Amino acid sequence: MSGRVLVVDDNEAIRQLIRVNLELEGFEVVTAADGAECLEVIRRVQPDVVTLDVVMPRLDGLRTAARLRATPDTSGLPIAIVSACTPADLDLGETVGVDGYLGKPFDPADLVSLVRRLMRLKGHPDGPSGEQADGRPGGLAAPPSDAFRPERTERTDRG
Repeated sequence: MSGRVLVVDDNEAIRQLIRVNLELEGFEVVTAADGAECLEVIRRVQPDVVTLDVVMPRLDGLRTAARLRATPDTSGLPIAIVSACTPADLDLGETVGVDGYLGKPFDPADLVSLVRRLMRLKGHPDGPSGEQADGRPGGLAAPPSDAFRPERTERTDRG
């Protein structure tokens, strides 16, 4: 098993799309429909990575990320935003400590790559070599300032 991912999105079809793509790559996937449910489920499932949509009912993804960062048990948990965000959302995500971003619509290979990179941040090896995202040997985490570097292209800035 490659690790446990908590997928948080209010759109059931998107949750299932993400679930299937990650399960095909060997990840265990648990889902939640919004940020409030995420906060309820997270203690029970203890995920290795969380993916969050931004626009959700009850508690949006950026406020959920901020709460996860403010809680000692989840402050170091790798978090990715998987959403059609605005540049302002990206800036706020960086401020609250989000570790990665993937714009919707997304290529499933990009999703898997992002989750693997975040697993390495948590110390999980990625495949037999255990290399980091930047090619360094496993166990050497990238500096925190390098953790959130979304490419601001036409593809990722769709809002």
